[in-house]
Amino acid sequence: VYTAGTCDPDLLIRTSGEVRLSNFLLWQMAYSEIYITNTLWPDFDRSEFYRALCTYQQRERRFGKVL
Repeated sequence: VYTAGTCDPDLLIRTSGEVRLSNFLLWQMAYSEIYITNTLWPDFDRSEFYRALCTYQQRERRFGKVL
């Protein structure tokens, strides 16, 4: 995947309940937030996307810092 010149993702949405990245954008995901849902990709709809965004908005991003 060619990602030069693009911003790193802020949020990764992982469907099907799998708790792994599968090496997808591994280096770019260093400070990304991960949202895992049991919803399968074909069933992932607008309401599930909204739920992911609401969860993301409530998080306190620290970018690797310790409290």
